[in-house]
Amino acid sequence: MMPVLPKSYHVFHSIGIIRTPYKDIAPYQPVQTEEGSFKLVLESQYAQGLKLLHTFKYIYVIYALDKVVVKNNQMLINPPWAPQIQVGIFASRTPNRPNPIGISIVKLLGVSKNVLRISAIDCLDGTPLLDIKPYIDELDAKSDANTGWVIDTDNTEHLSLHIKGIPHKH
Repeated sequence: MMPVLPKSYHVFHSIGIIRTPYKDIAPYQPVQTEEGSFKLVLESQYAQGLKLLHTFKYIYVIYALDKVVVKNNQMLINPPWAPQIQVGIFASRTPNRPNPIGISIVKLLGVSKNVLRISAIDCLDGTPLLDIKPYIDELDAKSDANTGWVIDTDNTEHLSLHIKGIPHKH
């Protein structure tokens, strides 16, 4: 017998897994020059849902941060690359969230049956894949987007390296 869930409770099922070279530690942001294989491997029953996805250059990848240990659901945090600043959890990209869900935009390099070859993504090998959506330039690119509180930090250039996933010395 299925338990009765409160109306605010949602169940998500993995549609596959994400394959990366990261076994224990993943970068905070994708490193575009990263070596290695990055793939989305869908369960075979979802392969038909990939029809014409190959016509897009970029895709959104939505995944469960299943290895994140949620720490007290703190609403104020100090970002790891800007520890001198305190921001609200929803003004950050920390994986320590009330609902540990990740989202990345990656370049789609190829589709073969139920496997998608992608550019680098910032998650651990075996991460549960929840959804894929096409990135559509006229809908998703916002020319007036900004960097929010990041522009007001003391070391904007250094933070920009973190945001862009560019390897550098700390």
